Amino acid sequence: MTSPLPVRAPGAGGVAPVALVSIAALRHNAPLAAGGDDDVLAVDGWGHGAAWVASVLAELGMDATGLDAATLYGLPGSHARPVMSLRGRALGTKSLLRGEGVSYGYTHRAPHDTTVALVTGGYAQGVVRALGNAVTVSIDGRRHRIVGRVAMDVSVVDIGDAAVERGAEVVFFGEPSEGHPSLEEWADATGWRAGEIVATVGVRAERQVTP
Repeated sequence: MTSPLPVRAPGAGGVAPVALVSIAALRHNAPLAAGGDDDVLAVDGWGHGAAWVASVLAELGMDATGLDAATLYGLPGSHARPVMSLRGRALGTKSLLRGEGVSYGYTHRAPHDTTVALVTGGYAQGVVRALGNAVTVSIDGRRHRIVGRVAMDVSVVDIGDAAVERGAEVVFFGEPSEGHPSLEEWADATGWRAGEIVATVGVRAERQVTP
């Protein structure tokens, strides 16, 4: 089967943030999603790519009717595997002294000397401004908080004493069992529903299929 989206290894490509959608997770979830009545191909497959979702379902001998979208896409509360994750890259780091402000309006000032990283991913890719000072990202298996206002294409993350290399992968949300932030954390911080988040991210970020 040739996917309607390019299949790439996780983290492949340049530094622009990407919404990775997992073939393995969608295949795993599809049989579990039977018995629903959602339009799982609406809003471009809830941000996952309607043509791609339909092609995977067809490969499994299923169609898009009679399915539960939360289960199919692994949204919070479904106990299924998240199909989408949002990932960016570290562009660089700098020292931040106690009292120094971050980003527009200085909504965050460092309570002590620390180090911050500038990472790709901003409100143009679905990292909405309400997430500033509210949620964490995962870098090299460690959680670090987004600080200050989210900009159009970048965010600032307080990495403390962690050694973060330029180009390091940043996971905004993904698989909680792997230590990634979850969509539920984003929903709590923004007041959005998980389906609204993935639909927005899938439309705004570059979307890639991963095995």
